[in-house]
Amino acid sequence: MSPDDFDYLARLLRRRSGMVLARGKADMLRRRLTIVMHRYGFRDLRALVADVRLGHEALADAIAEAMTINETSFFRDPAQFARLEQDVLPRLIKARGAASRLRIWSAACAAGQEAWSIAMLLDEMGLGGWRIDLIATDFSTAEIARAAAGRYGMFEVQRGLNAARRARHFRAEDGEWVVADHLRRMARFRRFNLLDSFGWLDEVDIVFCRNVLMYFDAATRAGVVERMADTLAPDGVLLVGESENAEPMPAQLRPWPGAHGIYLRTPQAALKAG
Repeated sequence: MSPDDFDYLARLLRRRSGMVLARGKADMLRRRLTIVMHRYGFRDLRALVADVRLGHEALADAIAEAMTINETSFFRDPAQFARLEQDVLPRLIKARGAASRLRIWSAACAAGQEAWSIAMLLDEMGLGGWRIDLIATDFSTAEIARAAAGRYGMFEVQRGLNAARRARHFRAEDGEWVVADHLRRMARFRRFNLLDSFGWLDEVDIVFCRNVLMYFDAATRAGVVERMADTLAPDGVLLVGESENAEPMPAQLRPWPGAHGIYLRTPQAALKAG
């Protein structure tokens, strides 16, 4: 791959997904594009790049999807899930008692482990009679299809799930573990690019956007976070990855005391962190 082809693909990726591709990622780019090359029947990478330069939209989408990072696991960042269970959710549940409804968005959910982890936690909190609207989205068509199917191999369910949770929330079927119906009733899945308009979303109580902002440049990251803050309820909560630097945050978000990667929208009269 020539430097000119690499620069072209880096611009394409940034334009379509917001991901910034450094020159040090050239080998990763070659590996992932080899998969796309074989899928579309190209003899080499130069032929693939030549075709996408001609305006092959489906191929451009496939390249962008191939480059997204889909590493995840159930209950990833356990400290955040512990804070969610012990502090964030109880306060929101108290504030939403009259409506008995929670709206949660799992953005960039990859193969769905984050979304199903949220559903498990809510089920275990005993919210009988509540309406749970759990929306899960991802840039990748293939990954969001996997997430909606809710089927995982043994290696995947062993990452973050103990035996008790597997038994309660999954059933064994054809050598895989399948998400149980009581979780499926909470969730809906759709493909969505975080660079697009959020206008289809209702006001949400919690947004999970974890371990994805790190791949954006500063301007793109700031724009996405600003729009997420605007999507939150006045006392809503945003979670980003524990180890990613999403600062500076918009003025309407402030850190949740004592927590890493959790931000509360302000002003908020009904819910006070402390």
